Amino acid sequence: MPLLAGAPRALAVSGFARAVAVVSFTVALSSQPARCALQRCPPRSNLSASCWSHRHPINMFNGYNVKFYHSKALTSPYPGSHVERSQVPEDKVGWLVEWKDYNPVEYTAMSVLAGPSWADPQINDAGFSPKFNERDGEVERTSRNGLYVVENGRPRNPAGRTGLTGRGLLGRWGPNHAADPIVTRWKRDRRGNKVAHPVTGKNILQFVAIKRRDCGEWAIPGGMVDPGEKISATLKREFEEEALNSLQKSPEEKAELEKQLHKLFSQEHFVVYRGYVDDPRNTDNAWMETEAVNYHDETGETMDNLPLEAGDDAGKVKWVDISEQLELYASHSYFIKLVTEKQGAHWSEDPGPECRE
Repeated sequence: MPLLAGAPRALAVSGFARAVAVVSFTVALSSQPARCALQRCPPRSNLSASCWSHRHPINMFNGYNVKFYHSKALTSPYPGSHVERSQVPEDKVGWLVEWKDYNPVEYTAMSVLAGPSWADPQINDAGFSPKFNERDGEVERTSRNGLYVVENGRPRNPAGRTGLTGRGLLGRWGPNHAADPIVTRWKRDRRGNKVAHPVTGKNILQFVAIKRRDCGEWAIPGGMVDPGEKISATLKREFEEEALNSLQKSPEEKAELEKQLHKLFSQEHFVVYRGYVDDPRNTDNAWMETEAVNYHDETGETMDNLPLEAGDDAGKVKWVDISEQLELYASHSYFIKLVTEKQGAHWSEDPGPECRE
């Protein structure tokens, strides 16, 4: 019988724990159109963030009583392999739907099974007793979206079935925590004036994007949170490593980078999103969660003095004009859209109709 793992304190609030145990969430975070339970929904690019959130409830503990389906976590072949997921029909994604014939493929990459420092052992390995739904030593096993179910010793993806069990390429059983720094500035002409879009009249925002080596998609330069590391440290470290190639810099060059970035990363910032991410690496037992944070260089002076240079997991790095035309990795387009609304920047030429209930 599925149980909510965690200390007795979590079970003390029995009504809440029981409620979480029987609730299953399905999420649509893909850049491709999702089937909507609403009668009429305008195209994705025309939606305001509030309307988009109604169709794409990334925060699974929202108040919307609408069914959605995660998408990229159902794609085959699984990244970096020839493994094909079992097909999961849209009406069978949610765990509340009984499906006795569900027969997912078991897969954990050899790079994970090799036992690197960033990966857990197999569930049944001697001496491995993970404390799910709580901080387990230096490893954070809580979810940004609340308590998750543990069945037969394995955490269960709160967004639903994926057609694949095990961990795939992910190191941790349950949530795998990442951080995504969204560094932005205004697009400017040669005279230093902000450039407005000719149709909307709104100023054009730019962000630092990297091209991932593993899949070739453009993305926010983020990465995994190390055990015991603060999110704020991860955000800054990942930006330095992937967008500024800090790992290849001399101690003097790295010190100068640190000095320049301190101003940007210590200023007031905007937490764009925290929680589950529809990621192609997700499985029934392991999934990605992230905290995306916007650091905006209003004058552009800080980033103008920092030449971009791809490093670590990045194949390329550049400033990208933000608009609805962007096609980014995982749920990154959604995060970028939220930033444009926060900054009052251009996103779509056609504002479109409001979302209809």
